[in-house]
Amino acid sequence: MGRLFGTDGVRGVANRDLTSDLVVALGRAAGQVLAPDGGTVVVGRDTRLSGPMLESALVAGLTSAGADVSLAGIVPTPAVAYLCLDERAVAGAVISASHNPVDDNGIKFFSDEGLKLAEGIEDQIEDRLEHPEHPAKHGDDVGRVEDLADAPTRYIAHVLGAIDGALDGLRVVLDCAFGAAYSIAPQAFREAGADVIAINCEADGSRINVDCGSTSLGQVARKVVAERADLGVAFDGDADRALAVDEQGHTIDGDHILAMSAVRMHAAGELKNDLVVATVMANLGFVRALEQRGITVVAAPVGDKFVAEAMADHSAVLGGEQSGHLIYGMHSTTGDGVLTALKLAEALASSDQTLSDLARVFDPYPQVLINVQVRDRGALDSARILWDEVRAAEERLGDDGRVLLRASGTEPVVRVMVEALQQETAEATARALAASVERHLA
Repeated sequence: MGRLFGTDGVRGVANRDLTSDLVVALGRAAGQVLAPDGGTVVVGRDTRLSGPMLESALVAGLTSAGADVSLAGIVPTPAVAYLCLDERAVAGAVISASHNPVDDNGIKFFSDEGLKLAEGIEDQIEDRLEHPEHPAKHGDDVGRVEDLADAPTRYIAHVLGAIDGALDGLRVVLDCAFGAAYSIAPQAFREAGADVIAINCEADGSRINVDCGSTSLGQVARKVVAERADLGVAFDGDADRALAVDEQGHTIDGDHILAMSAVRMHAAGELKNDLVVATVMANLGFVRALEQRGITVVAAPVGDKFVAEAMADHSAVLGGEQSGHLIYGMHSTTGDGVLTALKLAEALASSDQTLSDLARVFDPYPQVLINVQVRDRGALDSARILWDEVRAAEERLGDDGRVLLRASGTEPVVRVMVEALQQETAEATARALAASVERHLA
């Protein structure tokens, strides 16, 4: 079989690719690797209809390996990462497919340090799954299950402890995408003093991410303008990412939130090593604007897991992605949408400027992204003629642009991204390279 783990856990269509039988076996293998001597695994999930079914399967697998399970219920992914530390658990697991469609679901694991698993640990779990030589526990050795009823309130207290001052007077629209933040995000903002207008804030797994949340900002933008709010924030299904809109309804992406946070922390002397970690997708305008302010930008592969690893390697306290995964290393070990939203609101509340003014921290280069369906995304690396065409395009752009081709970690897709000083140049270059990808790989 091919590798089971993708860039963010194991994902697939629930009850077709990700069956209960598979999840039981996955849970048992994970329990044997992550909790060989027992201990507690914290398990949380989002609102998807398949969540309770897969939660039962995962718990069955973990307890059959002798691990105890603490059920956190419907909570954001970063809440599970935090609870791993706070509970002194041996591991954590989240049942969610993040921003994916309703039919999908997934399982991702955290270490006892609240970090996503290193690839080598994932390989050990896969090996144990394929070679189940160790017998399941029985009798008194079977793991116990308990409800962690106070998980939401503990997580809310944690994220509120990461901001200074109240949000009194701030009018905020929150789009919770019918997902894991549906009750936690509004409650956190209200406790911080904000005037909250909540939309798509029901635990309705049949509508998770459907024309709402961070994958579809139209609703939150219209609501912000209609309600004359100061800002709007949209989360994805498991609330590990957040994107924003300003008071005019214009999108504030992860690059802008990261840049604003970096500049603010740099001015306060809180940006360790004057360094921030972004990804290879970060806008070139973002990189140059921060470098002009004396802030070094380190590029990591796409995925907040890789951002976290690069942050550890460079002793950085801030990192993030254009997609809205931000890691505030003093407070979190993984992308945290609710924390990101609170940090953005904190910056706005302490300023006499509007969010649109604050977001002018850099002028983005025109960026064009084209997703090309391919037969085998793994063939990209060896497509020599295609890479020759990429190098030729890079030479034409020179220092005023860049090209990035990468295979999706979860889909049969190659992503073609081009940045240039002129929109027309970026579009023409991206279309030409997308056509080349189709010729060589489709």
